[in-house]
Amino acid sequence: MGENVVELAVRETAKPRFSKDVLSRLRGVVLAAVVFGVLALVAPSGTAQLALSAACATLLAISGTLILLVRRKNAVEKSGYAAVAIFIERDGSPSFVTSSDGHIHVRNPAAERQFKNTPSDTLVGTLADSFANPGGIVFRLQSRAEVTGSAREDIVTRTGHVRLSVHDMWPSGFVWRVEQVAERPAPKGSHEGGNLPMVMIGRTGAILFMNDAARSLTGARVKALDHLFTQLPILPGTVMDLSTTNGVAKVLVAQVAAGAGRQALYFLPAPEAHGTEQHGKSQKWQMFQDLPVPMIKVAPSGDVQSFNRMAAELFGVSLKEGAHLSALMEGLGRSINDWLRDTLAGRMVQKSEFLRLTRGDREVFVQVTLNRVTENGEPALIAVLNDATELKSLEAQFVQSQKMQAIGQLAGGVAHDFNNLLTAISGHCDLLLLRHDQGDPDYSDLVQINQNANRAAALVGQLLAFSRKQTLRPETIDMRDTLADLTHLLNRLVGEKITLTLSHDPVLQPIRADKRQLEQVLMNLVVNARDAMPAGGEIRIVTECMSLADPLMRDQVTVPVGQYVTVQVSDDGTGIQQDKLQKVFEPFFTTKRTGEGTGLGLSTAYGIIKQTGGYIFVDSTVGQGTCFTLYFPVLEIPMEAIPKPAVAAPRPAAKHGDGVILLVEDEAPVRAFASRALRMRGYTVLEADSAEAALRTLEDGDLNIDVFVTDVVMPGMDGPSWVREALKERPGVRVVFVSGYAEDSFGEAQMKIPNSVFLPKPFSLSDLTETVHNQLN
Repeated sequence: MGENVVELAVRETAKPRFSKDVLSRLRGVVLAAVVFGVLALVAPSGTAQLALSAACATLLAISGTLILLVRRKNAVEKSGYAAVAIFIERDGSPSFVTSSDGHIHVRNPAAERQFKNTPSDTLVGTLADSFANPGGIVFRLQSRAEVTGSAREDIVTRTGHVRLSVHDMWPSGFVWRVEQVAERPAPKGSHEGGNLPMVMIGRTGAILFMNDAARSLTGARVKALDHLFTQLPILPGTVMDLSTTNGVAKVLVAQVAAGAGRQALYFLPAPEAHGTEQHGKSQKWQMFQDLPVPMIKVAPSGDVQSFNRMAAELFGVSLKEGAHLSALMEGLGRSINDWLRDTLAGRMVQKSEFLRLTRGDREVFVQVTLNRVTENGEPALIAVLNDATELKSLEAQFVQSQKMQAIGQLAGGVAHDFNNLLTAISGHCDLLLLRHDQGDPDYSDLVQINQNANRAAALVGQLLAFSRKQTLRPETIDMRDTLADLTHLLNRLVGEKITLTLSHDPVLQPIRADKRQLEQVLMNLVVNARDAMPAGGEIRIVTECMSLADPLMRDQVTVPVGQYVTVQVSDDGTGIQQDKLQKVFEPFFTTKRTGEGTGLGLSTAYGIIKQTGGYIFVDSTVGQGTCFTLYFPVLEIPMEAIPKPAVAAPRPAAKHGDGVILLVEDEAPVRAFASRALRMRGYTVLEADSAEAALRTLEDGDLNIDVFVTDVVMPGMDGPSWVREALKERPGVRVVFVSGYAEDSFGEAQMKIPNSVFLPKPFSLSDLTETVHNQLN
């Protein structure tokens, strides 16, 4: 029989086979050669005959080449089919060798015997009686095999379980194997739970699967939960009424996540049903040892009496018989003993609680449901637990995101009004300082007022930095130059007990950032490192140019592929505990003692780095130190193209009395200060408390205005809107925008207005007059 299979393979491949595509092309080439030959015979001129004959010869050569290629391909297939035929000859499972179009070239003896009733020349026809849709199955598996080299699929038919596999024999064809798989009981997995009844439910609550124990208990295959339980919804960890063949039975329901949105429900005998004396403690709890649901038996006093293996894995070594529940978990918000007493007395309104395990190695949250049971006439509690760590982690991230967003909105909203107040305070203080010299007894008080107003402005700036709404002045900088300029100040900050060490990458590319804000971030990190080493130590600042070939994933942040300049600020201090590590960037959170820090330093640094387009990460080990790593995108320009900072040329003193200013400000104290300040410099000032009033003032065509000084955010029409309207009639007027909000809040609108600059609040007297003077000159 084996010789017949091999001879069949050789005989089959010995015949030259042409595909429809090749055969069609070959016919076309031969026909064209014949036409050119006939034309060569009847051509009137020798030149034409020669050309047509050459064309005919060329086409005939092409035809011969095609035939040789086909024969060569057939020879390759011949050897391939013969080798595979020998390989599958003694295979006990039906095997086939087919071409890409499904034509069978070789079949082994097992295939001859099993499919003798379907003697088809194609694989689809041969499998027609075995599968409901053989064409779709063959196409699907062959398509996968062409990509991956092989494919396999288990198919349940009316006659049993069949495994169909295919291997690509490129370029000859495909080898198919039909294997009968013997039915065998599935191995016990994490969702079997021994002989416990179990059902698998999907996302929509439909019952996807019931094991034999569940079918025996209910008496039928149930497809909906409302046919299984007398009351819904299901409360995991509680005793519920289940419809069975013997009527309604009470079962303890345990739930385990099974992945892909599915849940496995286990039906345990109700604890009261096993409270008779004929079941001992060891016998009764033995059935729960392999259950994939953590369970603990607790005495009324709160002491652990028994637990299963899953509970031991969840709690760790701290879980042992005799341990009190309060020593194992925390976060209830009241006494554990009160919770147990209320459950025993039936006064519990909430069925479950979320608690945190007192494990020292990692943070674990559990959802605990208590059930009152009776054993030998004595009350007890069964605690059913579900691991809720991932759920609490997601909840904490969402709450943190909401909190950060709310504080950011609060900071941005309050800053506008607060900056108006600071502008009025510091501005009028500047006016008073102009009338008092240093010998005046009130001069020192005015200086104190001015300094504290500036401190308040810096605090508002920190809030705006946290909310990423502060005004940045980005420029192209070299980190080595920045640290070199800052080294003297940093050495003074760290003191004599601490050594500051700097290390730079030899080839450090430029970045774009606000130099003043970046210096603030570095000073804050160095001061924090100094405070973490009260006994002294070393602070290391390391700069490096790094190229990320793959995205960097950490701390729920993805750093995209590209080149970055990294700055590491590390110390050998006390370190930060792991449970506080992810909170260090929260506003008002500090690890320092009360009165030693505001909790805004790192949140400010975080806001500045993120608004710059960079990333900041922290790594810390208690007792070993902390390392902050900053990532800044490299500026994609060559070093030669970096413009050198322009040296400010000395400007002549401001000329007074040579300009008319239209001042538009809705805050009366700010308007009063700005008006007095500009008049003191000799300018003619026209005031308006709204945009509408300003436009009415400009209706006078004889009025000549040199500069508009206007607030951005005002009731009614805002600053950019009325300025655009006014510039239609007065296109040459220059503009100074002032605002307590960040510049980027209206940056697009300002870019469309020519000859305009921005002056952030709070501003001093000299800031205002200098800006107006620069616009005029």
